[in-house]
Amino acid sequence: MRGLRDFIVMRGGGLVRRGWRAVGVAAVALALTGTLLHDAASHAREAAASGADNGVTNSTTNSTATREINASITTSANPTEIARGAYLAKAADCAGCHTAPPRIPQPGAKPVATPPFAGGLGMGSPFGTIYSSNITPDPQAGIGRYSYEDFARALREGVARGGKRLYPAMPYPSFSKITDDDMHALYAYFMHGVQPVPTPAPTTRLPFPFNQRWALLFWDWVFAPTGQYRADPAHDAQWNRGAYLVQSLGHCGACHTPRGPAFNERGYSHSSSTYLTGGTNDNWFASNLTADPGSGLGRFSADDIAAFLKAGHGGGLVTFGSMVQVVEDSTQYLSDADRAAIAAYLKSLPPRAPNGRFNANSRAAQQTVRALRTGDVERPGAGIYATYCARCHQMDGAGVPQKYPRLAGNPAVLGASSTSLVRLLVEGGESPHTLSGPEPRKMPSFTDKLTDNEMARVLTFIRNTWGNAAAPVTSRDVSRVRAKLGK
Repeated sequence: MRGLRDFIVMRGGGLVRRGWRAVGVAAVALALTGTLLHDAASHAREAAASGADNGVTNSTTNSTATREINASITTSANPTEIARGAYLAKAADCAGCHTAPPRIPQPGAKPVATPPFAGGLGMGSPFGTIYSSNITPDPQAGIGRYSYEDFARALREGVARGGKRLYPAMPYPSFSKITDDDMHALYAYFMHGVQPVPTPAPTTRLPFPFNQRWALLFWDWVFAPTGQYRADPAHDAQWNRGAYLVQSLGHCGACHTPRGPAFNERGYSHSSSTYLTGGTNDNWFASNLTADPGSGLGRFSADDIAAFLKAGHGGGLVTFGSMVQVVEDSTQYLSDADRAAIAAYLKSLPPRAPNGRFNANSRAAQQTVRALRTGDVERPGAGIYATYCARCHQMDGAGVPQKYPRLAGNPAVLGASSTSLVRLLVEGGESPHTLSGPEPRKMPSFTDKLTDNEMARVLTFIRNTWGNAAAPVTSRDVSRVRAKLGK
């Protein structure tokens, strides 16, 4: 998501033997021909079960085959299994990548929703655009001809029916931990609970050598973990449930774990010191989820985290960027017990990759708040904040509960990267639409109001006011993000 340098060759968390280093590096170099970063996107993810029969691009479906599939659906479906599979598909956020954005039939017309799971979402990568595939049970355009073994291999090993390897934008390294029971439920849902859509997804056509998918065999050998999740007897059932959801179905590390030179996630569980310490994907920086009190979750309770997952609001924080879609399509539909389990697991993670500090009780913080309220502040960025930001985020940076996020002590403000902050100023944003949350609020774009230098000044002010302390933002930082966004 979103250079080649010296490779750190890892396998299953352990360093590959020195004698194999050259082989591993060569393998990774070859594998890079087919690799792309996870999208966002916010968390970009390719086919959870990858397109139907590789190479089929016909826009029509064999009607006889479709009738046979539908007959199978009505005679062999287990309603309980299908319902559980539907829930697990929500937990895995399959629709987030495998549903194209609404299309606008003509200028000025209202957007028209596209069929769920029919693929066609274009995901940008350094190598070109990769399209998610149709994972409906259509026998031609989708995965209707997949056996259970085909389906499980695609999710766990990243190999589609027919042997085509999937780009690791599809998080099969995480899905390898899915249990057999859950895999069977997912298969039942996608084969018997999803409406077939006979429209093929656009074909991914990366330039040579990135279209050589066979090279991903070596990437998988070096980087991809194997084996289903195994409960840790040192922890209780709630902790293990949370760890399973975060590490497997939720594939949280795909966005929140930094990537290595080969675009590999630098860890797939808490045994790695970099797991969930923050990562940049599709020009969004996904925050540190460890207990770091500055840029992480150290100052937030398990209840805050669970509320955030349910409604996109928690502890004064509000969802933004690619996480909006995750809340809308996935976490709001989880059970209270599962959200609590996720929160319990995240709260158990020790502080790692610390960045930024927050002390609301410091003398400097209190003086700044008083000066802002009286207008007696001459620091660069203060005037810009008072003019454009304070109406919603307030002069004390506390925001408005259930409406606008607090900036004082916000982990996203104190993060190691200012990428998300810049993107929000450039593009604006909107809080999530949820069943139980407050009315969504919009943040406007400031591209027509602020220069790159002014954006840098106000963001530096925000990152170092009200007790916040984080690295300044430069105009070069802003220009770099705007160039990537084309804005």
